[in-house]
Amino acid sequence: MTVTQTLSAENQAARAAAARARKLGRLAPYALIIPSIAILLFSLGYPLVWQFITSTQKFGLAQQFGRPPEFIGLGNYATVFTNPETWAIVLRSIAFMLVNAALTVVIGVLLALLMTAIGKAARLILQVALLIAWAMPVVATMTIWTWLFDWRRGIINWLLTAVGLDFTNHNWLAEPLSFYFVATVIVVWMSVPFVTFSVYAGLTQVSDEVLEAAQLDGADGYRRFHYIILPLIRPVLMIVLLLQLIWDLRVFTQIRMLQDAGAPPSSTDLLGTYIYRLGVASSDFGMASALSIFVLLLTVAMSAFYVVQLLKEDS
Repeated sequence: MTVTQTLSAENQAARAAAARARKLGRLAPYALIIPSIAILLFSLGYPLVWQFITSTQKFGLAQQFGRPPEFIGLGNYATVFTNPETWAIVLRSIAFMLVNAALTVVIGVLLALLMTAIGKAARLILQVALLIAWAMPVVATMTIWTWLFDWRRGIINWLLTAVGLDFTNHNWLAEPLSFYFVATVIVVWMSVPFVTFSVYAGLTQVSDEVLEAAQLDGADGYRRFHYIILPLIRPVLMIVLLLQLIWDLRVFTQIRMLQDAGAPPSSTDLLGTYIYRLGVASSDFGMASALSIFVLLLTVAMSAFYVVQLLKEDS
């Protein structure tokens, strides 16, 4: 074999090795995420499959003690969604979700803008206060809020009565409208810190030079926010709004604990507490599973809208 042939064979071998390396390099990211995807699919997929199967069965208290469930197909779905109470609760939950998510995002954005405008010491105090509110356990938080709105010895009634309003022994949880007002105050109070910190992190990435140039060109605060800041932090706002919509749609603990404090469940149920009432309280796990699948599909629909918008922005 000549020297030229030897060099040609070595070059071909080197090119083949480089091609294999490039191929392995392209496959490496997928190989790294496959274990995580497999764990996620198993941990989420098994309960989801079990839930769907249960939603097609007559599964009650007897089945919890070993009696075989009876397959009824879409019977649970038909029973649930032909019940007027179900649609009333669905509409009520969607309205509660929209109001709470909107209030949370608006207040969170305003507080984030406030953080960028105040001094370091005041900003640190505000951040610590928000962090404490965010880090408090839900049960401890609900205990405090329930005491504040207590109709016999709550401080809210005492303060309102002290300023001249007649709120003596006023029961905030007796009527649906005042019940949802209290629930909105609590849910928004617990959710605002997350939105504030997320939006503030996005605001720190906005260039000061761009804002100063816009100010020198005569743009006021509203125009700087609308035409410069808002487009730059829009991806953050979209993901924060999506998460808030999902969380507020699935809210359970706050509503359930307020109901335990004396509110009538029949007129204050949301989807989370209604599913709990069907499954745990009434031992009708088939109907509860059917409604849970509906909530899942509603959540997926909202998430799909966000993904579509994100893909449009990327393109």
